[in-house]
Amino acid sequence: MGTIPQCNTLVTLNLAPEQRLRLQNLAGTQNGEAFRFLGFSLNLQTGEFIDELQKGAADPEVSNPTMHHQITELLLEYSGAAKKILSRKQVKFRMFPGGIAYENAFLRKAVDPIAKIFAAQPELLVAAGVLLGGRKLELGQASVEISAFNLVPITYILWVDEELPPTANVLYDESANSYLNAEGLANLAELTTWRLILAQKLLKNP
Repeated sequence: MGTIPQCNTLVTLNLAPEQRLRLQNLAGTQNGEAFRFLGFSLNLQTGEFIDELQKGAADPEVSNPTMHHQITELLLEYSGAAKKILSRKQVKFRMFPGGIAYENAFLRKAVDPIAKIFAAQPELLVAAGVLLGGRKLELGQASVEISAFNLVPITYILWVDEELPPTANVLYDESANSYLNAEGLANLAELTTWRLILAQKLLKNP
């Protein structure tokens, strides 16, 4: 686990040099370039980890050792994968091996908060996603594709109807389980959802 600061967002993730090199190869970056995802920046030379979205602002969750441990575990698993071409076929989480076992937690932590938080202002889902480097899609009331990791895009779709409760869906590229197992994919979506909610707060209160 990295060294956790008390009042800023800079930590050092415990990744070995060869693991950082594999991340560089997966991302196709050059020496000296950072590995960026979800508004975070990982220095591949030193392991320093910065929350660029917060720009140094203190936040209890960003400084949470459990979160940084989870991020480290996700990066470790991801770094051990071989690069695979995206299928561009979107699938539900439950379609992956082991997905059904984690589905309830996945819905509760990654999907349901999207419907709850963004229903009143669907356009903020797109704006928050773009802030995380995503791109707008033309699905549902609002939708956005976010590269949670550079080879693991996640699509968020929100439906809002005055006569029905708001609903959301989270889809993956069919190749996603080449990089993370079902638990890892669920954890990555949970992290992405949390970052979307944080981005939404920053947009509403700049």
